[in-house]
Amino acid sequence: MAQTNEGQEQAVSRRKFLKNSGLVLGGLVVGGVAGSLLRTQAPPPPAAAPAPADFNQALMYFSPEQFRVVDAATERIFPEDENGPGARTLGAAYFIDHQLAGDWGFNARDYMQGPFYPGEATQGYQGRLRRREIFDIGIQEMNNYSTTKYGKRFYELEADQQDAVLKAFEADEVKLTTISASGFFKMLRASTMEGVYADPLYGGNKNMDGWRLKNYPGNQMAYTQVIEQDQFVKMEPKSLRDHQHG
Repeated sequence: MAQTNEGQEQAVSRRKFLKNSGLVLGGLVVGGVAGSLLRTQAPPPPAAAPAPADFNQALMYFSPEQFRVVDAATERIFPEDENGPGARTLGAAYFIDHQLAGDWGFNARDYMQGPFYPGEATQGYQGRLRRREIFDIGIQEMNNYSTTKYGKRFYELEADQQDAVLKAFEADEVKLTTISASGFFKMLRASTMEGVYADPLYGGNKNMDGWRLKNYPGNQMAYTQVIEQDQFVKMEPKSLRDHQHG
């Protein structure tokens, strides 16, 4: 009987340890959100907005609502046409989402201490807000402006209305108290172009179709087979993934 009680005490102690330390997954102890699921019995959060139909990657930072706004905005910045796919098909919004979840979103390599003074246009952003915070504010303000002017959220607008909203941000016609509307637009546009042309390893440029628009060969290991040729040689692009060994 004593052995049974001892075994029960060990089981209880083990459960307490797991609940207090986090969740063991694949040999790693994970705290944070995963651990909190064991520690509390909180009511379930309100249902999130349904995911878009082409929701083919995991979001790392954006909420589904934020993703819709950015996805629609990137498509207007780099729209699909007779030359090839646009930012939506290429997954530029996923690229931005993944970047915001990492060091870039945290400004991990930037000096972020004050004092802060207005800089020259060539100096870029000068302030204490992280890029992910700027996107949070900018996305919300795009929805606010769209709702005020057109009675709909940004991603619900017609294409020409979305263009008008983006142009208003670009021209600083939208007056914001926390960030520069034009500064947010420039960051959004630059990130869109990066998502269109960056290596697919980072979440955008799906199937390397952004590179195909430019006949860009991507990450080739060598050019010895074509370097002596006088004419342009079109090559099937390669991603960094093609050089990874599983």
